[in-house]
Amino acid sequence: MKLVFATNNQNKVNEIKSLLGEGVEILSLKDIGCNEELPETQETLEGNALQKARYVADNYHVNCFADDTGLEVASLNGAPGVYSARYAGEQCDAEDNMTKILSELDGKQNRESKFRTIVALILNDEEHFFEGRIEGSITHSKSGSDGFGYDPIFQPNGFDITFSEMSMAEKNAISHRGKAAAKLIAFLKEEFPRF
Repeated sequence: MKLVFATNNQNKVNEIKSLLGEGVEILSLKDIGCNEELPETQETLEGNALQKARYVADNYHVNCFADDTGLEVASLNGAPGVYSARYAGEQCDAEDNMTKILSELDGKQNRESKFRTIVALILNDEEHFFEGRIEGSITHSKSGSDGFGYDPIFQPNGFDITFSEMSMAEKNAISHRGKAAAKLIAFLKEEFPRF
């Protein structure tokens, strides 16, 4: 079975491939010749995930899924949320985003946060949603060299290390994306017993 993961982020593709195993072949946007930026103009994670999946399904006529992930920080009223990837500005990168968060939390006691991932799957023209979340807190400084995005400043509850200090397998076992992917996999196994 082939499924297109509607993302240009190779880190996400690698994470999902490691979770799905051999039962399904994951294709990237590059694999199907989709080189354009996917639209992300919705106000919610659900809206963005579905918008990206619909764009690929409508234009390339493939079964696909897309995700949108947000870091929601309690003392920042849930920000950056849907704007997590571009929190420090359109041309900024993960380092800039982390620097902005750490600066905004400077002096704040409450550093509670959570990651939420929504996966929107379009399979044979039907839409399905899967959500994963993990609670944690924002550290006072960056720590670790693995992972991507906000991983060096997010410490999941019950751990004394950041996502960035975990192996991919450790992170996948507990992460928001890992949980959403597990729900996606369970659904696919139910739909396709040979999966």
